[in-house]
Amino acid sequence: MNIKSLLLGSAAALVAVSGARAADAVTVAEPEPAEYVKICDVYGAGYFYIPGTETCLRIGGYIRYDASGGDIGSFDGARTSDVVSGKDQGTWLKNTRFTLKTWTGQETELGTLKTYTEMRMNFGNHNTDSGIDGTGTYGVNAAGNKAFDIHFAWIQLGGLRVGLDESAFDTFVGYAGNVIQDTLVPYGGFQTNEIQYNFDAGNGISAVVSLEQGSGTYAGAIGTIDSYVPHVVGGLKWTQGWGSISGVVAYDSNYENVAGKVRLDVNVTNELSLFGMFGYGSNGKLHDVGLERSFYKPWGGHWAFWAGGTYKFSDKASFNLQVSGDQFKNYGLAANVAYTVVPGLTITPEVDFLHDGRFGDLDNSNWTGANKKNSWGGIIRFQRDF
Repeated sequence: MNIKSLLLGSAAALVAVSGARAADAVTVAEPEPAEYVKICDVYGAGYFYIPGTETCLRIGGYIRYDASGGDIGSFDGARTSDVVSGKDQGTWLKNTRFTLKTWTGQETELGTLKTYTEMRMNFGNHNTDSGIDGTGTYGVNAAGNKAFDIHFAWIQLGGLRVGLDESAFDTFVGYAGNVIQDTLVPYGGFQTNEIQYNFDAGNGISAVVSLEQGSGTYAGAIGTIDSYVPHVVGGLKWTQGWGSISGVVAYDSNYENVAGKVRLDVNVTNELSLFGMFGYGSNGKLHDVGLERSFYKPWGGHWAFWAGGTYKFSDKASFNLQVSGDQFKNYGLAANVAYTVVPGLTITPEVDFLHDGRFGDLDNSNWTGANKKNSWGGIIRFQRDF
């Protein structure tokens, strides 16, 4: 074999190998156009379409830091033992909370389909650790992670809502005021599984009917239903530009007692708004088991009141006040100034006072567990909403 023949054979082999490799080459598909998130402004700011669906989603929440001190009776501050001497003394009550919220909305042939969820995670003092033990001293009141709280998780189609919510006995007429400690005199049970229907009659008239499971205990009264018979709540409201008038009535199936609240809200000026709320409840079978309070009547005695208002000094600062009382001569006072440092960040210092009308009466003393007749406390809150 001469050199010429060798070179021609090598060239032919290289061409054959190159052709085989070319036949095995992978064809890369053209990239598909990216599907960008689209804004959904049907339900308000912050919503966007979940890619590939007609469902609009909004994600939000807040981070909150509370630091408080004073008497435990107004649930500002905590009691603990000195780690060296064991002496009972006051200490800071602190809590950091992260709350995650989601909202969804979608239009259907049966109306708007909505959901709402709210999850709360807390780290701070465990105030339940601060109780009198067998030696007559207080516990360590240790700080740590607290129980995970799924606070809301409901589905709503048109006017029908099912799932975990706060009782219509509270949400329909509105919470007591724009203060942090608005339950110095309590005005109702809160979390409950429910089947609820909201009706809008137009011209500012709305109504609600809610079948509820209840939850918790109230001075010994069991809030959760003990049979197939639900708690029942009904309400009616009239809303106009000047404010609103609302009323709500609840039937507790456990103790067969009835409680109700009426409320008046007035927008006096653009800067000043006032409210007043009055509650009344029967005892039903509460007296049969030696109890005074229930899920829908957690205040002392038959009647209770709450009143207050908000005055806006500017777009950044407002003053909030609430006074409350009940038949057992429990009286609460809360006042704060809420200041928005920058959009989304609010600092709120508050002062609270609680008078225990039946101090020393273990059966009927104020539900907050005040360890003195007159309690003072203060709290400062930092909250970043997003």
